[in-house]
Amino acid sequence: HCLTQLCSPLAEKTGKVLGEFCRCYKEQYGVALFNSVRYEIEGNGGPQAQLLHRKVPLEDHVIYSGNLFQYIEENKKWRNRFCVVPHNYGLVLYENKLAYERDLSPRVLVNSAGYKILTSVDQYLELVNSSLPGVMPKSGQSPILKCPTDFPLILWHPYARHYYFCVMTGKEQEKWRAVFQDCVRHCNNGISEDSKVEAPAFTDAVRMYRQSKEQYGTWDMLCGNETQVRTCPSQAGVGVGVPAEQGPQSLLPSQVLSNLVMEELLPELRTTIGPRLKGKAQERQRTWIQISDAIYRMVYEQTKAQYDAVMAKCEQERPQMESTIRTDMDQIITSKEHLASKIRAFVLPKAEICVRNHVQPYISSILEALMTPTSQGFAEVREVFFKEVTDMNMNIVNEGGLEKLVEYMEKLSHLAFHPVKMQSCYEKMDQLKLEGLQQRFDVSSTSVFKQRAQIHMRQQMDDAVFTFETLLHQELGKLQGKDDLCKSIQRILERVLKKYDYDSSTVRKKFFREALLQITIPFLLKKLAPTCKGELAKFQELIFEDFASFILVENTYEEVVLQSVMKDIMQAVKEAAVQRKHNLYRDSMVMHNSDPNLHLLGEGIPIDWGEEYSGQPEAEPDTDKRRRAKQVVSVIQDDEGVLPYEVGAEALLQPGSPEPREPDPGAPPSSPDGVEEIREVLAKESLGDGIEAEEQLMNGSSVQHAAPASPKPRADVPLEAKVPHDTPASPAPGAETPSPSTGTACHQPSDKETGEEVAPTGGECSTPQPTSTTESSEGVQTEF
Repeated sequence: HCLTQLCSPLAEKTGKVLGEFCRCYKEQYGVALFNSVRYEIEGNGGPQAQLLHRKVPLEDHVIYSGNLFQYIEENKKWRNRFCVVPHNYGLVLYENKLAYERDLSPRVLVNSAGYKILTSVDQYLELVNSSLPGVMPKSGQSPILKCPTDFPLILWHPYARHYYFCVMTGKEQEKWRAVFQDCVRHCNNGISEDSKVEAPAFTDAVRMYRQSKEQYGTWDMLCGNETQVRTCPSQAGVGVGVPAEQGPQSLLPSQVLSNLVMEELLPELRTTIGPRLKGKAQERQRTWIQISDAIYRMVYEQTKAQYDAVMAKCEQERPQMESTIRTDMDQIITSKEHLASKIRAFVLPKAEICVRNHVQPYISSILEALMTPTSQGFAEVREVFFKEVTDMNMNIVNEGGLEKLVEYMEKLSHLAFHPVKMQSCYEKMDQLKLEGLQQRFDVSSTSVFKQRAQIHMRQQMDDAVFTFETLLHQELGKLQGKDDLCKSIQRILERVLKKYDYDSSTVRKKFFREALLQITIPFLLKKLAPTCKGELAKFQELIFEDFASFILVENTYEEVVLQSVMKDIMQAVKEAAVQRKHNLYRDSMVMHNSDPNLHLLGEGIPIDWGEEYSGQPEAEPDTDKRRRAKQVVSVIQDDEGVLPYEVGAEALLQPGSPEPREPDPGAPPSSPDGVEEIREVLAKESLGDGIEAEEQLMNGSSVQHAAPASPKPRADVPLEAKVPHDTPASPAPGAETPSPSTGTACHQPSDKETGEEVAPTGGECSTPQPTSTTESSEGVQTEF
């Protein structure tokens, strides 16, 4: 009721914020367009990358899939869900694995941009208690959330709804945490570098708007992706958040603008709504979260409409603006330089004093704090890559030639997107702490720098892997026998590592410079604002009216401030490159391209190791290939089989079996709802688990014996128990021996059980027929 009363005032305030922002955006659009055209004409000769860059690294791939519990707020019960993380890093939750394999609609799609991953209920309760000041549960009262296991996974957002999951073991928790963090990291990776006008115009407009409100420095909520949460039509009234589409995820301004609006609205909303909430403390907290989420959705819809309108107007004016820029480029540059010289004469003396007294003494400390964890992370990337290739080479020696190479290369080609194997690299950045410097320079959080460095690590790993497989693919036709293959792998590995060392040095130095600017420039602007900002208006008369869309006084002023500190930053990074401990190349070291034709190879058709070297006699129909690509050509798949409370699900995968019918009302549910039921199931499972026999191979991998009641696998369905291929020195992290599924019950939960709508299906459940576990040529290695 109170939300209904606030709709009109909220829309008015949202419109006011967006009006101010859109004015900033239109100004910045012209400047960004001018800079883009100027860069296109003049170019910029930076160091050429030695490694190749893969254009579409994860097309038609699934990052991870597996079972976990989700807490359904509407009926306050825990339900089993099958979670799939596709190539766009959305979290897609299905009723069960069968629903996914039959391509039924998912229950929930979660856009993880802006979320934090919590692995403790206490952490979550602390954030919830701080979100609504003055509302704290009394001692002895039940908290807002109870978890049936000791291994929760909670997605917390300052404005949107929260998601609650749990798993059964600490190993599973760590695995899912790595996957969820990868999703958040990817979705927070904001701006696509392919956008040379819209992206810089938008980020500069956000920065200018926030500075106009006296908010300087980094902003954690400059994050979003191409899809924004809404209510799923199939679950009307349930309020489950799902994205509107499942496109590639990248920064979408509408979501960032929603965060911008909510940042201003939230304090007032707490004051207005907080005292009117009724009930116990935990009920008021739960109601507040729901209200905040509903307002966030309303704001998003209004934001999207208003931003789309201003974007369309800018795009309509772009051809005329671009024509003017190209015609009058020299005059615009001359006019801008004249303006800059006048502003420089006024601002530079004050800026240099400020830099000398408040920034220069701390640059080396900031740089050292950044360099140590970052360099350790990139060194770990190098080590992981080296180890994976070396282990692959050793296994090829032990097991056989080209056939095993193809198998290992299919896994290696997606190493950069393996959340668990990359975790040792990413966690090096957790050491980043600016301590006293963070307060001095008003840095709200180091998470912006951590995530950016981690994205660079993933990109460098993928570049190294792609370069390696491209060079190896080129060599394969010339090789004679297994010995030649192993020697060639070792030689190519050494070449790629040299290229990696050079490129990673270039990337890190650029990252250090950008991070130092992100920390120091807002601080300088804030310090200089009282004496300089009020005087900038007088410089407006120096700009010709025809060029006013491409030259802004405030942007030119910021460029002058940047120049005042840039020399010190460049010098600090240059001196740091001399220190061997960080493994940086000096600026004078230019690595000439020893492989002039390598970049031409990278432009060719992507290598598909399985298709090219599998030796399959018949080509698959396109429809079957697309179907398999969705489920089988996966980066990582769950190798632990079904969870104990999902037994019987595999029985439904028998090819040609009739559709399952609605269950008998008296039949026991296939997955428990309540906390106590789940605990009972887990206790029974732990007592009843048998130990499967294994045969140890020479290379340390194990072969599982056939499960007598395993259903025959379909070509388009991932297999649950496969032969893991682990290297002697590097067993698959978190790999566990799956338990064979037993039981044939196939229960479809009712609306009453789930609190959600379930599409009815007809038919009967079929009993699984015993088959062998011999792998077909289309079998999938399920390794995590």
